[in-house]
Amino acid sequence: MLDKYAIKIIKWPLAQTAKGLNRFGITANQTTVFGFALGCLAFPSLAFQQYDLALLFIILNRVCDGLDGALARIQGISDAGGFLDISLDFLFYSLIPFGFVIAAPEQNAIAGAFLIFSFIGTGSSFLAFAVMAGKQGIENPVYKHKSLYYMSGLTEGTETIGCFILFCLFPAHFAIIAYAFGAACWLTTFMRIFFGFRTLRNT
Repeated sequence: MLDKYAIKIIKWPLAQTAKGLNRFGITANQTTVFGFALGCLAFPSLAFQQYDLALLFIILNRVCDGLDGALARIQGISDAGGFLDISLDFLFYSLIPFGFVIAAPEQNAIAGAFLIFSFIGTGSSFLAFAVMAGKQGIENPVYKHKSLYYMSGLTEGTETIGCFILFCLFPAHFAIIAYAFGAACWLTTFMRIFFGFRTLRNT
């Protein structure tokens, strides 16, 4: 829901940084993999309840996620790069709540499982529609420079990173935040299925 506004704010600094990285020969795919590796370091930080350190790795992962797209727009957007980016993004998204489950299983296990379950809903509805939209030649007027169709919803990347930041700032309240965000994810899933089905049926 907030992605289209967040993109306008971060587009210029990402583009300028990407120009510098491009001059050093750094590729979009290298940035994607490096960012994922940084994101994975959040997991042991969470497991050992080092929440400030985990937050740093989460933010660095998201910065790299923005930079790989900016680099791709300079070097050329590819299906392979888009596939790598979205696959590692979804793995990262599920890794963070799993880390909180490991940190305090008695308090966080059920809420963490519910949130990961909700991510399956948002992720599958997102990707399934992207595949069908690609076959039908449907383009998103908001995200024209993406390698696949980005279907909007109540919970998108901006809301997810905001949720992760809240987790790290208030780890004792992980369960409450996870249940609330998971419910919003399910609302997004149902909306995507409903509107996606209607759009494809009328194409």
